[in-house]
Amino acid sequence: MGVVSRLGEEVLRPAGPWTPNVHRLLGLYAAAGIAETPRPLGFAADGRERLSFLPGVVPNYPLPAWVWADSVLDDAAVLLRRLHDASLPLTGLRDGWRSPVREPAEVVCHNDFAPYNLVFAGERLHGVIDFDFCSPGPRVWDLAYLAYRLAPLTGWMEAGEPADDARAARLARLLASYGSDVTPDGLLPVVAERLRALADFSDAASAELGKPELAEHARIYRADAERLAAGRIAPGSD
Repeated sequence: MGVVSRLGEEVLRPAGPWTPNVHRLLGLYAAAGIAETPRPLGFAADGRERLSFLPGVVPNYPLPAWVWADSVLDDAAVLLRRLHDASLPLTGLRDGWRSPVREPAEVVCHNDFAPYNLVFAGERLHGVIDFDFCSPGPRVWDLAYLAYRLAPLTGWMEAGEPADDARAARLARLLASYGSDVTPDGLLPVVAERLRALADFSDAASAELGKPELAEHARIYRADAERLAAGRIAPGSD
């Protein structure tokens, strides 16, 4: 959503009113010994935020086949749980976030925890980036979007991704690896709600940035939301 550049071992990103909270969050991760997130390094002379660079590969669509390995599913869920647990001291902070605060504010959600924001070393998960849109919310809000992208629960088929009949088992595995007491059936309505919110965001961004492809993304998210709200994990399922 903004111009990002690298300068040696640092990353420079546009800053905003939300940036101090993001840096507080990244500082909590550092204090908890979590090495898989960027470290806040302050601000450049031109006002941009400075973050440590995380080396590795960030996959994009179409996703490479190794992203669908069970180890990635497990590692992503475990890392998300660690981030959530470390974020607890900031859940009472209601102002200064880029995204809306959602109740119950159990943890600070990443709000875009998905393969395209995960960093890999070889084929193992090495870190996560892009915390600009983080904000307090329920644990299941992040879990819902990770499940949508990594179970996956999407309405399209990626080359090399698990077959449709593996989705339910992968969803259950994701929840178990995180340590959630939410059932797969209980998560689906949250996924639908998450996708409707994402569709609204994409429509607004499409108009603001003049990117019509984001409006098409919104249409896809709403169609997937309707399917998942009806309890259909895979496209074309009964």
